Amino acid sequence: MKDHTVAKSMFVDEVNIHVKAGKGGDGSLAFRRERYIPKGGPDGGDGGSGGSIYLVGDDSINTLHHLAGMHHWKAAKGQHGMGKKCHGKNAEDVEIPVPCGTLIYDVDKGVLLKDLATAGERVCVAIGGKGGKGNERFKTSVNQAPREFTTGEAGEERLLHLELKLIADVALVGMPNAGKSTLLSALSDAKPQIASYPFTTLTPKLGIVKLSGERRITMADLPGLIEGAHDGHGLGHEFLRHIERARIIVHLVDLCPMAGDPIHNYNSIRNELETYSPKLANTPEILVATKMDLTDATEHLATFEKEIGQDVMHISAITREGLDGFCEAMWAVLGQQKKDSAPAETLTEEKPRVLKPHEMFPDVESLTQQD
Repeated sequence: MKDHTVAKSMFVDEVNIHVKAGKGGDGSLAFRRERYIPKGGPDGGDGGSGGSIYLVGDDSINTLHHLAGMHHWKAAKGQHGMGKKCHGKNAEDVEIPVPCGTLIYDVDKGVLLKDLATAGERVCVAIGGKGGKGNERFKTSVNQAPREFTTGEAGEERLLHLELKLIADVALVGMPNAGKSTLLSALSDAKPQIASYPFTTLTPKLGIVKLSGERRITMADLPGLIEGAHDGHGLGHEFLRHIERARIIVHLVDLCPMAGDPIHNYNSIRNELETYSPKLANTPEILVATKMDLTDATEHLATFEKEIGQDVMHISAITREGLDGFCEAMWAVLGQQKKDSAPAETLTEEKPRVLKPHEMFPDVESLTQQD
């Protein structure tokens, strides 16, 4: 039971699945056979359609972990046609729930099929085959006893690569141990792991910040970035993509870090964001100095502001100093963003990228061979 609980909490943001829609049922070759009706004629019914496969956005889940052990999804076949012009039953469609913010790629074609950005949004990734025609369909005035019928069409099958980008209003970034998890736990009901050593946060965490007047802000705590993250150093490089959807970035700076200099740490993170994506460089940023409850933090704040040439918000998640003003500042920036930009669902559109299936996804070949 313990292992199962741990597994359920795992964060998975990339997975490959193979989907195969159902084959259509065959049409029926049948003739009417009833007493006192010597020339009954053809009465074979059509076959039913095979089931299709849909991916559906679900805001109750925020990871692709439920698909990590289920790589093959098949829909049922349509029922064959029957005599007395009975139509075969259509097979039921299969719906696969995925988190909002899931990008769906066709691996073989190397294109982005859909970005499921909103809850309830659905996309058909494999269409079920059409049912075949029964011989009753081929009856004509000159061919009153046709023996023609058609078989059902095969359903579509695809190899898909699913990639999750978390949807959050605010992304918390900063060096390891900058206080991101502590801040998230102080402002929301989220329970991230908090400790005094670097890289305590191993996976992204989401929390809802509740403000007065039924206002809500979705906040994401991302693993700490380090210099060279865009080249694969540290843990944060695996989750840089999750920052791209955020409307604003909250950059947390520890003025009394265990290692390094606050100015250098700030510039390093800025460089990593700009190197990874030019879009991130233009995302509004709120610079916040954390851990103001520590000794000499006020003195270090003055030095930090002088060096970077701008005022910096300062907070303490432990004593809750400055948290109310910080939340209102986030809300104000978000409000301005909504006025200046398109709705979130239109911001998620991006140019399809070409994939190299057998290089990027080593399990692709094994998925296709099993079917």
